[in-house]
Amino acid sequence: MDDTDGYFGEPIAARYDESSAGMFASDVVEPAVEALAELAGDGRALELAIGTGRIALPLARRGVAVHGIDMSRAMVARLRAKPGGDGIGVTIGDFATTKVEGTFSVAYLVFNTIMNLTTQAEQVACFRNVADHLEPGGTFVIEVMVPDLRRLPPGQNVVPFHVDGRRLGFDLYDVATQAMSSHHVEVEDGRGSYWSMPFRYVWPAELDLMAQLAGLRLRERWDGWNREPFTSESRQHVSMWEKPAD
Repeated sequence: MDDTDGYFGEPIAARYDESSAGMFASDVVEPAVEALAELAGDGRALELAIGTGRIALPLARRGVAVHGIDMSRAMVARLRAKPGGDGIGVTIGDFATTKVEGTFSVAYLVFNTIMNLTTQAEQVACFRNVADHLEPGGTFVIEVMVPDLRRLPPGQNVVPFHVDGRRLGFDLYDVATQAMSSHHVEVEDGRGSYWSMPFRYVWPAELDLMAQLAGLRLRERWDGWNREPFTSESRQHVSMWEKPAD
């Protein structure tokens, strides 16, 4: 881990957009931006872990004033290098605790990033931090996976998520602590590289309780950004919690 940029230092930032290319596809980005623009209305949006601007840049092009928080200067440098990137304010820091000026009508944390906070206490602190930044009636939105434990047979603690001739990816679970880690092996020109990253997986009901502790209440939960119903078969969810207006 890079001590300054966390787990998203220069080696990861340099290839982040390419390695996550599927998440930059218009059919992935546009529904998310549409929903967030509706929630923002005439107000401001706060993106936690703004990264290279996958969501912030198209949201800003919709006329929404976006401010970001991110620990990684290397990731933010990629945002700054893109058209429109200089027009988005970014505060460098841990999104669980970092404060910024003003209030926001929507705050959002996408692409499983709540799990980058590797303790329950940090995840609770994130909800409280967001609640402090929201206007009355404002909304906190999280996009995150449903823990994939149904794919673990007895005695197994590993789930592969990508396997081909060039790249291997697998998640390692500790069901006793809700700790997990993603492991990546890549082979290029006969040379291999390996890196891993820790996470803490979290259940929808657990997130609802964190919201309650922060004074927020569940407004809606979808299977994804296309607003499909969330069901027992959903493997991810987009959840929205509202700060009471009174």
